[in-house]
Amino acid sequence: MKFIKSASLTLNQFFNMEILITGGAGFLGFHLAKLLASEKKNHIVLVDNFFRGKKDSDLKKLLKNRRNVELKKIDLTNARELKKLDKGYDYVYHLAAINGTQNFYEIPHIVLRNNVLSAINLLDWFIVHKTKKSKIFLASSSETYAGSFKVIKDFPIPTPENVPLTIEDVTNPRWSYGGSKMIKELLFLNYAKIYGIRMSIVRYHNVYGPRMGYGHVVPEFFERLYRKEDPFSIFGGKETRAFCYVEDMVWASQEVMEIDKTDGEIVNIGNDQEEITIKELAQRVFNVTGFHPYFNIKPAPQGSVARRCPDLTKIKKLTSYRPRISLDEGLKKTWEWYKNDLAHNAKTTHS
Repeated sequence: MKFIKSASLTLNQFFNMEILITGGAGFLGFHLAKLLASEKKNHIVLVDNFFRGKKDSDLKKLLKNRRNVELKKIDLTNARELKKLDKGYDYVYHLAAINGTQNFYEIPHIVLRNNVLSAINLLDWFIVHKTKKSKIFLASSSETYAGSFKVIKDFPIPTPENVPLTIEDVTNPRWSYGGSKMIKELLFLNYAKIYGIRMSIVRYHNVYGPRMGYGHVVPEFFERLYRKEDPFSIFGGKETRAFCYVEDMVWASQEVMEIDKTDGEIVNIGNDQEEITIKELAQRVFNVTGFHPYFNIKPAPQGSVARRCPDLTKIKKLTSYRPRISLDEGLKKTWEWYKNDLAHNAKTTHS
């Protein structure tokens, strides 16, 4: 049966699975939508208020080429706007959040307000409109235990999900993001207990890839290397991270959502195989771009975590997920996208 988008489309009219992705125009939501839309049985509804998400050429192409994807502009911080949503979604992925280190410091009050309100409003909507098989999924972050590294003796690396969560310094606005993620985890866990809803929580660890903007370390490095910055400044070269390519992230997210064994669980998603220093990351990026400037190493930002690497024991037991894409391979794929995007931006600026 040919599917024609229209305002009169009702859920389950043409599809077996109805899926809602909040933050669908953002980095993670877009890539998750691409994966889920490749299965023709799925009907994907993307929701975004476009605070950070963009209706760029990639999103427009997805909406045009995949007839089972549609986009709705909805502000989840306004409970009345959720009336624009249909009822009876099988899966609800809650990815919407204000991210970006610069935002944590410049607009911490908005980060907290929007991230927490959107979760409360979505949960209130979900408990009313869910079906017996509906499940809701929260995208949390390794930032939830960032403060624990400094206050817990013998903090475990790789880090399991059961590590105590700690806010090291409530006066540091950086905690606006990590704190909001902790609150959202508490909301999801307690709503699930009180209302008997199916839900899972995942903590993403340093996900990177095409179309993630320029406010994160990998695309920021690419942008500065594209401009031939020399000497090349990095902040805190000894700090370590384990980076996860976005295709691995979305595959793992789908498995967590669709497997019953993950109901009620908190699981890490990331790459436990390649923990490297930020200086080593820069060297890998130099190799990918072919430009090798001198280093100018500066102190790490206040509140930055010295090491971060996920323990994936739990998700490996519950699902078939294993990191598949190496850092070098992922950086090459990411550079190809950013190289084209930077060239396009430069051409647009000078035209």
